[in-house]
Amino acid sequence: QVQVMESGGGSVQPGESLTLSCTISGVTFDNRAMAWFRQESGKEREGVSCINAVGDVRFYKQSVKSRFTISKDNAKNTLYLQMNSLKPEDTAVYYCAAGRLSACSMVALTSGYQGRGTQVTVSS
Repeated sequence: QVQVMESGGGSVQPGESLTLSCTISGVTFDNRAMAWFRQESGKEREGVSCINAVGDVRFYKQSVKSRFTISKDNAKNTLYLQMNSLKPEDTAVYYCAAGRLSACSMVALTSGYQGRGTQVTVSS
């Protein structure tokens, strides 16, 4: 049974930081691209960042570049998202996704495995 579990969300003030974690079990981790998506209330889910299986290629949504960093620890089957300088517009439920391919592919990621999400709220 595949389990994808996000953690690390919370409520912070603008300018503060959070680190999200995602652990995966029941499926191989080190041969898959991994990604973070987010969904604001009333809006569609959007891609935030992706890292390929090897960990040497990363993509970021333009609005989070230079503020967010995606990383993975294959030994721990864990994906991370370091979020700095958070803004109110970053408020959303953040989801982790394990793709079906080693490269970042939206189709492979959305057809893979996703968790239930963790809430991030940025407000003063």
